Amino acid sequence: MLHYTGMPTAEGALALLVDPAAEVSAHYFVWESGEIAQLVAEDKRAWHAGIGQWGGLRDLNSASIGIEIVNPGHDGGLPDFPQAQIDATIALLRDIAARRAIRPERVLAHSDLAPARKRDLASASRGTRWRWRASATGSSRRRSSTDRCTVRREGPPVRALQALLALYGYGSS
Repeated sequence: MLHYTGMPTAEGALALLVDPAAEVSAHYFVWESGEIAQLVAEDKRAWHAGIGQWGGLRDLNSASIGIEIVNPGHDGGLPDFPQAQIDATIALLRDIAARRAIRPERVLAHSDLAPARKRDLASASRGTRWRWRASATGSSRRRSSTDRCTVRREGPPVRALQALLALYGYGSS
């Protein structure tokens, strides 16, 4: 599960992630330089997912590997992710996906499992999340920031779309 740190500085984000009193953590932390720090062993539970669901699972902390990517996020002006950071994240995703046989649709941003509560990487940096997902898993799917759709909020088309999204893994709540 990909997250941006959403804090003004990398140092502040890292301090929060390693503070037991904060009750938030992640398995990996990717600096702007591309350096990667492992904060929690992959076989241990980290506290990065919060409330949400994917593919029928509600306890995503126990069933996912959290990757925090240093970036102040939407509230910090959403600066572009440096190429070194993108390359390092792709390499990390490829390694994890290969070792754990993770399918492309299982590489998620925090906003995938909690779309009403999180923005994270769903719209960040001109479709960066989709590039990471595709690059990490060998998928040819690409998406750009110019991809747009009009959303109806009720009626049979919405219920049909929700049913299809549920098949993919999204929860409707």
